[in-house]
Parts: sequence; C-alpha cells; structure tokens
Amino acid sequence: MIYIHIPFCGSFCTYCGFYSEIADREVAGRYVKALCTEISSRKKELAEGPDTLYIGGGTPSVLPLSAVMEIASAAGGAALAGIPLSQRHFREFTFEANPEDIAGRGRAYAEGLAACGVNRISMGVQSFDDGILRWMNRRHSAGTAVKAYDIIRESGIENVSIDLIFGISQMDDDLWNDTLDKAVALRPQHISAYQLSIEPESTLASMVRTGRYREASEPVCRRQYDMLCRKLSEAGYRHYEISNFALPGYEALHNSSYWRHVPYAGFGPGAHSFSIGGDTALSGTLRKYMRFWNIPDVRKYISSCLSGGCGAYPEESADTGIVQTETLTPEQVAIERIMLGLRTDRGVESSCLESYADGSGLAKMIDKGFLVPASDPSFLRIPEKHFFISDSIIADII
Repeated sequence: MIYIHIPFCGSFCTYCGFYSEIADREVAGRYVKALCTEISSRKKELAEGPDTLYIGGGTPSVLPLSAVMEIASAAGGAALAGIPLSQRHFREFTFEANPEDIAGRGRAYAEGLAACGVNRISMGVQSFDDGILRWMNRRHSAGTAVKAYDIIRESGIENVSIDLIFGISQMDDDLWNDTLDKAVALRPQHISAYQLSIEPESTLASMVRTGRYREASEPVCRRQYDMLCRKLSEAGYRHYEISNFALPGYEALHNSSYWRHVPYAGFGPGAHSFSIGGDTALSGTLRKYMRFWNIPDVRKYISSCLSGGCGAYPEESADTGIVQTETLTPEQVAIERIMLGLRTDRGVESSCLESYADGSGLAKMIDKGFLVPASDPSFLRIPEKHFFISDSIIADII
C-alpha cells in the first residue's frame, strides 16, 4: 500500500500539530516534481502491486487538479507497471479533502478526482456547528460541509468518509448530539471520530499553557464517546476500530492494513514506510523489520529529490540525507502488532499475546472482562464498552 503526503494547508487549525506549511504555488509546483521523482526512484518497492493508495496531509485538496493528476499518474505507473493500462486501478484510492476546497472548486474538481482514479474521499468536517468551527480556525461553515458532501456525491464518488471531533470543553452534549444527528442524516459510508487531544506543536497547546483553554474532563469525554457509539450503532455503523465506524463493507482498506501491520511505502516529507525482509540463506527463518521516514522539511526534501538524493535507503539503522531509519526486533514488532490490533474489533491472536504480553497482566485483563474472545475464537479483543480505556488496558499487558 502507498501513502503520499501533501504538506500544505490553506491555514492552520487550532488543534493541529502535524507538519505542514501554508500553500505556496511555486513551492507546491516544485514539490510535485520532487514527489514524482521519489516515487519513480523507489518503484522496486512497489513491484508487488499495492492495492491501496492514500493521498493525505496537510490538505491535498489545496492542490490544483493538474497536480493531483500528475501525482496519481506517477503512483499508478510505478505501482502497476506491467499491468495493461485498461486494468490499472487501485482497489481503494483515498483522497483527503477539506469542504471549502470542494465547494469552492465545484463539481468539475470532484469529477476530475474521480477521473484520476479516486474512489474514496475522506473529508475533514470536524463539526456541524459554526461557532465550534470558528474556534477551530476551520475555513468552512457547516453549510459548506453539506454542500461539499453533495458535490462529491454528484460527481459519482460513492465512498465518503467524514471526520468529527468530540471532547471540546465548550461543546455540551446537546451540541454534540446535534452534530451526530446531522452526520447520520448525510449517511456517509464511513465516520472517523476523535477526542480532541493537545498536540505539543499546536496553537491549542499554547492556549492550554497560558490558561486560555481548559481541557474537557474525562467524564465529559467518556459520555460523548458513549453517545457516539450508541448513535452510530443505532444507525447501522460497525464500530471496527476505536475511532472508526463504517457501514457494512466500507471499512477503510488502507487504514485496516496499518492496524494489521502490513508493509507500506510512504512518500513525501514526514512520511513513514515499513518493510519486512527475509534472509533466504536461512530459509526465511530470519526476518528483518525496518521503518524509515523522510525528515519533515519540504525544502530540504525538494532539494534532495531534484538533485538525485531520493531512493537511497540503507539496509541498517542509519541517517542518510533526508532519510532516517531504524531496524526493529521481532519483539518490538510483536508489541506494535498487539498495540495496533487491540484497537480493532478483530483483536490479536491469543498466541501472540501469550508469547509477548505480560502474563500476569494478560490474565488479569481476561479475568476482569477487559479482553474477550473475538469473532475468530483464536483472537482476543477489547469489547466496545471498554474501548474508551483501551490505552490503560494495553499498558497493563505490555
């Protein structure tokens, strides 16, 4: 699977701590060329033909359609080389978008995304209350979000996911319930809902330090999370991951692969990759797990890629140019697998837990009902009623 990072935004949200820069046409143009260069230089990693492509950010929808087409063409050409042109498509091609970009550019832009192969839009709505949206420094209104949603539908893209945020101190339960009602009324295929968190580099973190914002209490966050679970369950959504809900058959293929620890290739500044290699001399008994990532600096990234510095990834832990790497032990990989898997309703194999988790902690969590058999009886999972405290459950067993 492929992840492509677009490190540009039209403005910075109050809560956001991700790496991004204000969109600049000249820098963005050079960035697209650098990105396509990196994709081409690493095409050997894509030889097996990944079936998902995810363009995220930042805000990918700040890019003009021509740039999206160029990126999609580069990714498809590298990943699907040798496949007849008529058959070149990704099973899931997700594109992150903000409502104001879709509404402002209109149906032609959305139809252009579909023509590029996009078959899933992930749209950052966050709230259907204009006061909350202004506090977040979002550039759209609730009405704009609905308009953008309608435009996407009219363009022929049938798989739409929307993001929501809860646990905001000035958002009472009635306001949250109203947002949930409006979200369900739209009937998107997928809803991701996240508790507001204080990211170290965000404006919100500064507001907390200076006393301009006080975090919502844990009981409030728990209550709003329970409201979320109940409302979406009643509407027919499957709660398949702590923060993610889908109508049957519309679970995110790309993100689900992350939670199953499937290898992936990331492109762009700040993007991570994960690979698994085998030592054939030992009949595949020795596996090498590596993670590598590009430093989060768009100008250094552009300079390196356009001067031939992309694609030289070392085989051992090292820092090379814009790339940093680490080699993971099998134990580290197993712990990550447990942490990721227990976020889902699929859970984790009991054998993996027995081999790598703390035995006494594991027994205690099972005894207290914090871990129960999954649909596959060889797996254990955290039941939905305990999802909210999943971090502490996972900490107790690892």
